[in-house]
Amino acid sequence: MRHALAFTLVAALLGGCASHDNVDPSGIWINQNAIDAAAKGGSLRQALLANGPNLEWHLDTKTGQASYSNGFEQGEGKLIASKPGFWTVDFYGSHSEALETKGGQLLQSPSDSTPQQSFVKPKKAVPADAPPGTSFEEALYGAYLAGNWKIVEGPGQGGVVHFTPDGRLEGIDGLDRYALCLAGDCAAMSGEFDSMWMEKDQQGNAYIFRRDGDSLDILEAVNQAKPDEMPDLHPGARRWLLKK
Repeated sequence: MRHALAFTLVAALLGGCASHDNVDPSGIWINQNAIDAAAKGGSLRQALLANGPNLEWHLDTKTGQASYSNGFEQGEGKLIASKPGFWTVDFYGSHSEALETKGGQLLQSPSDSTPQQSFVKPKKAVPADAPPGTSFEEALYGAYLAGNWKIVEGPGQGGVVHFTPDGRLEGIDGLDRYALCLAGDCAAMSGEFDSMWMEKDQQGNAYIFRRDGDSLDILEAVNQAKPDEMPDLHPGARRWLLKK
């Protein structure tokens, strides 16, 4: 009985260790849950709020550095190994986050400032000098706006529009770049509404959009704020109606 109990305890301990990936977590990890939620074709803002706030982690065990991106700002801290499969990110005394690798995922433990979140390695690599958050952004753009979009209403009616993962815009005359608003000032200005920026030669405008399955309604953004206030953007007249 005593030997059997000892064997059971050892097996349990080994099983617990085996449930965590004792691997080097170095590299980029993205919030796939947020991407999957957005890819269902609904509100981008709601998908990010429900699965954020952190959208990407970049870990480097050699330098002991860790950083995250939430779509607007970047936080940098010191990466410290606590035990196999577990790490702590110390943000220089202000706060810390606990991470672990398990089942091919990077798990961020819940804290006073963030809920529990999970991250996976991106399928596509981005250039080493790409800005923080690029891996998440390109994966999101590809999942949320991939495919052929026909202009049902608006300038260029009957044409086909392509939104590429790297932010290029094809098929709308006078525009060649776009960026979805993920967080930060643009989110504060558009409030409950989803917004995007579209431009050519660094000259462009913000637009409110509504995604409903295979329909993408792009509207003028009307500023209801006073001249001395932060812009308060609301939906205006329809500019384009796109259908997949």
